[in-house]
Amino acid sequence: MASVHTFKNRKECIMSIGWGMVSLGRHPSGKMAPGINEAQNAHIEAVYSRDLGRAKEFAKNHNSRTAYDSYAELLKNPEVKVVYLASPNSLHKEQTIMAAKAGKHVLCEKPMALNISDCDEMIEACEKAGVHLGIAFHARHHPGNEKVKELVSGQNLGTVALIKTQWAGGVRGQVRPGERVGREQWWDEPSLVGAGTFMGNGVHQVDMMRWILNDEVEEVSAITDGQTKEQPLENLATLVLRFRSGSIGVLVSGRRIPDSQNDLVVYGSQGRAAVYSGMGTTLEGLLEAVGDDIAIKQEFSPPSNAGMYANMVEAFGNRINNIAGNSATGYDGMKVCQVTLAMIESARSKKTVSIAH
Repeated sequence: MASVHTFKNRKECIMSIGWGMVSLGRHPSGKMAPGINEAQNAHIEAVYSRDLGRAKEFAKNHNSRTAYDSYAELLKNPEVKVVYLASPNSLHKEQTIMAAKAGKHVLCEKPMALNISDCDEMIEACEKAGVHLGIAFHARHHPGNEKVKELVSGQNLGTVALIKTQWAGGVRGQVRPGERVGREQWWDEPSLVGAGTFMGNGVHQVDMMRWILNDEVEEVSAITDGQTKEQPLENLATLVLRFRSGSIGVLVSGRRIPDSQNDLVVYGSQGRAAVYSGMGTTLEGLLEAVGDDIAIKQEFSPPSNAGMYANMVEAFGNRINNIAGNSATGYDGMKVCQVTLAMIESARSKKTVSIAH
């Protein structure tokens, strides 16, 4: 362990929850750390990297009080109440169980795990320890998406026939995405990541659909450019989902679609609700809803880099304090894992896959 610096946190005067950050890559640096610092009920208490120099630099840049090169030592810090895990997917189970045994709440990056057994063990460990397990599905915390859920839940759109999402990106002129380098190389290793682009943004879309519809997926049909011997990880995936209620979901996830229009659209028997250009990591876009009794148009501007992440952090803190909200649970993560595994099976077999509940 190495102490980096001590500072008087601006939120010490209120009930601020100490967070420990594990794995300090681009996403934690660019999104989660700013989100924790912007949240009204949280601060970064400690950070961990196997490279102590990297941990110290991250701590200095993001107002963390302490830096560690030992995960076990971070877990001994009594001021750390929540552990945020952004490590490779294959490590989530082990690190979650360690945190639970140390009495720490856990917010785990998506995907939760690579198989249902690991998900179940993570959930069981946290329940046994009496701590909360959350999954970092930040898109729930876009106010436009929250409004769409409110409209669906309130029957303002009638019976939902179709929900569509797209979240993709790419570089013009590039037929295939470039290989990841450095600390992001694990994203190209099937045994560590499980699937390709779907693990990056497709899982968010599945969670959004489940959450908005308050429904479960019972059938998955997938077409991808991967899941083959030659290309085990997909760079483009299209899924059609059948929900138990009969609603149909269509999602597109990709790394080879430059200029992608990343939208959420819900079509009901009495109206339509959409958040255009809102599927992503930046809080932005246009909310539009039309129907017999609704006419809404709201732009989210200027774009907010940390907005959804601050909202997610606050929601998880509220959950710890028994305040209801939209925070995704370990159960939510497990249900998304079921769909992910069905996607892989469907793409390989070229058949529709049923999910048992």
